Amino acid sequence: MPELKQEHITSSAKINNEAKVEPIKTLEIDGHKITILGTAHISQASADKVKELIATGEFDAVAVELCPSRHKAIVNPDLLSKMDLFQVIKKGQASMVAASLALSAFQQRMAERLGIEPGAEMRTAIKDAAEAKLPVLLIDREIGTTLKRIYHNVPWWRRMELYSGLLASIISRESVSVEEIERLKEGDVLESAFSQFAENEKHLFKPLISERDEYMSARLIKESVENDYQHTLAVVGAGHMKGIEHILKSRSINDPDTTIQQLDTIPESINWLKFLPWLIVALVLTGFTIGFMRSPDVGMTMIIDWILINGGLAALGAAIALAHPLTILTAFLAAPITSLDPTTGVGMFTALAETYLRKPTVGDFSRLRNDTTSLRGWWHNQVTRILLIFLLSSLGSAIGTYVAGFKILELITGS
Repeated sequence: MPELKQEHITSSAKINNEAKVEPIKTLEIDGHKITILGTAHISQASADKVKELIATGEFDAVAVELCPSRHKAIVNPDLLSKMDLFQVIKKGQASMVAASLALSAFQQRMAERLGIEPGAEMRTAIKDAAEAKLPVLLIDREIGTTLKRIYHNVPWWRRMELYSGLLASIISRESVSVEEIERLKEGDVLESAFSQFAENEKHLFKPLISERDEYMSARLIKESVENDYQHTLAVVGAGHMKGIEHILKSRSINDPDTTIQQLDTIPESINWLKFLPWLIVALVLTGFTIGFMRSPDVGMTMIIDWILINGGLAALGAAIALAHPLTILTAFLAAPITSLDPTTGVGMFTALAETYLRKPTVGDFSRLRNDTTSLRGWWHNQVTRILLIFLLSSLGSAIGTYVAGFKILELITGS
């Protein structure tokens, strides 16, 4: 177990004086110092403070509250414009890309409202560390992993509410409330976007806040000790500072590698919900069988209802997203079939069809950052419209599966 002790910062008058403004703590792990700077993600003062600390020359590494994906977005803001949409759809990443774009839109509106890009202190840390030839340590967990663990932690009946509320709150409002601005002073864009749900929800607080505190603590221990960094500056949101400090001081992490591996793992469902899609398919097929055994007319009625309801709602979802007529037809034809195979989904077929029929232009990709800040922009930009077609046709098919399933059950019990 790493030996850890807390000490006051005495080696720099500048650091000591500014501690009154920006929260700073220095801890020591096996002779390796870690100075944790708590920042406000929308404060120019925090960015200036980061610059000032790096300029002291006291640090030989700079750790930032970023994951590799978010780091790439900062150093290469045009990365999304280079994505292969076909591969995104085929790999089942359309939902994740849509969520990332929605979060970016939220951040863009913050920038327009406040005149400073949220996360300016992280950009300053990366830039100034590079100029000082200091290694930059990415200590936060991948945003995709955090979103998946949030999804797993939320009861199934709340998941639709959670993500529909998230997307609606990020996309639909042009203005930014005072409350959202205040929340960004201690948390990042991800935390602010989920804050209306997370305040009183333990199943959200754990993966969104406490797990990331533990993850970043483990990364700091691992990087500092293994790479023999004598003094590391860790730039984190003020909302994470207390948690990280407590974890480090309590010596609760015995093996950083094990902790990181555990927190990077997506838990598997172990309850009956894991088998629910297959159970529904089995019930539908059983219903068809019973229907035909009773009467060919009853069986055919069930199949027609299944096609019309499932295919119709999937097609409606595609139509709401303003899909090409052939894409809407694809939704209608594919949904009744894909709904009987939980390993596939109609969204993949509709998105691929739309991508083939209406290939996004270079201009669509280049306008992504601006178009995603408004609801109209999501329908106007062909890239985001394809993502909407994926989501809405999938939603329509999911609703259709349950509606048609109950219809089949009524025919069986009523016959």
